[in-house]
Amino acid sequence: MKIYNTLTKRKEEFVPVEPGKVKMYVCGPTVYNFIHIGNARPMIVFDTVRRYFEYKGYDVNYVSNFTDVDDKIIKKAIEEGVDAETISKRYIAECKKDMEGMNIEPATKNPLATEEICGMLNMISTLIEKGYAYVAADGTVYYSVRKFKDYGKLSHKNLDDLQSGFREIKVTGEEGKQDPNDFVLWKPKKEGEPYWESPWCEGRPGWHIECSVMAKRYLGDEIDIHAGGEDLIFPHHENEIAQSEAANGKPFAKYWMHNAFLNIDNKKMSKSLGNFFTVREISEKYDLQVLRFFMLSAHYRSPLNFSADLMEASKNGLERILTGMEKLREVETKVSGGTMTAEELENQKKAMELVAKYEAAMDDDFNTADAISAIFELIKLSNSTVSGASTKEYVSWMKNEIQRLCDVMGIITEKKAEVLDTEVEDLIAQRQAARKAKNFALADEIRGKLLDMGIVLKDTREGVKWKRA
Repeated sequence: MKIYNTLTKRKEEFVPVEPGKVKMYVCGPTVYNFIHIGNARPMIVFDTVRRYFEYKGYDVNYVSNFTDVDDKIIKKAIEEGVDAETISKRYIAECKKDMEGMNIEPATKNPLATEEICGMLNMISTLIEKGYAYVAADGTVYYSVRKFKDYGKLSHKNLDDLQSGFREIKVTGEEGKQDPNDFVLWKPKKEGEPYWESPWCEGRPGWHIECSVMAKRYLGDEIDIHAGGEDLIFPHHENEIAQSEAANGKPFAKYWMHNAFLNIDNKKMSKSLGNFFTVREISEKYDLQVLRFFMLSAHYRSPLNFSADLMEASKNGLERILTGMEKLREVETKVSGGTMTAEELENQKKAMELVAKYEAAMDDDFNTADAISAIFELIKLSNSTVSGASTKEYVSWMKNEIQRLCDVMGIITEKKAEVLDTEVEDLIAQRQAARKAKNFALADEIRGKLLDMGIVLKDTREGVKWKRA
């Protein structure tokens, strides 16, 4: 199995730190709002990577954090007049709902930044003791990047080039820095912000330190894979390397994986351009399985363009697989026993060649686009060779083999049961009654249930209108 390593800029044979085990860390979202479809790409991509490792027999320890203390969270809390914890807890719950909709397996561990402060204080103290960090007059702790000789090895940036890109230190508002490239490990509290006690000042951690501490605690000093979006390469992942390797005295991650950006109609996603979509908004138009299928339709290192036409194409492609699997299940219940015929054994051989094609694609830096093509070919072969005259052994084998490959992609192959109009109308009536009784929690619960059934509601002046997603 080969993985493209951002660190070396080439594909390398995967050799785990510990035979048979994969220690994998993926940077998770900052929870101040609903996750957007840009957040969804690494979630889906690296969940699929994890599933394929498991398919190959590895024991995977998969850790993905939630950043639950951050300027954006604090800003949102102030706007709503609540504390930061209320915001982070709300959006962690909402994020998990969206992840479930995208069929993302729960991580082995989802650590929270606020629960790892003790570890951060310890690592910062170690970095100060080793001479890699220093304390400014106001209690801010900075990492001295020039003390770490390999700084820039992931992003392939030169410190002197970075230096020339900075303006005067005094303009930054961080006069305590010894070098403009130095970054914050700990910062003093501001009025009304959450804070923790530390040897340097009452304050809170910088962003980068949390991932170094969480990876160390839950995976060890040396890990196999560190992953995330390519926007994290610099400075976040570069700074993680500097922190972890200086503190632990060992190489941090063997392989660095980064997915490419997601564009909307060939433009960068931006709220100002009005092309910013949350996963929740997409779920009102499409089953999130379609979003997952769309994300895997291109190689993870290729930029991906999101558009209505491409989502429709993904919806149709997914439907081909679901229809093929539905036919297999239906035939399986009707055919009798018996061992495979000579013709079926030949078709099984063709199918195994397609399975090998699928595995070759995934072994080549997780090429999900080519792997999905192999699934389509298996569906085509199945459609042309499975009938009421087939043996049960052949039908069951074909169904199970395609199912195994779909499971790696996270594709749920059972079609959702058709919802009758009467059921929908009854639930809408219950929701209206709940709204009238000001039981908005129940009303939202019913709306969510309808959404899970593929029914989108729209409240209008003429009343509630609904349509199938």
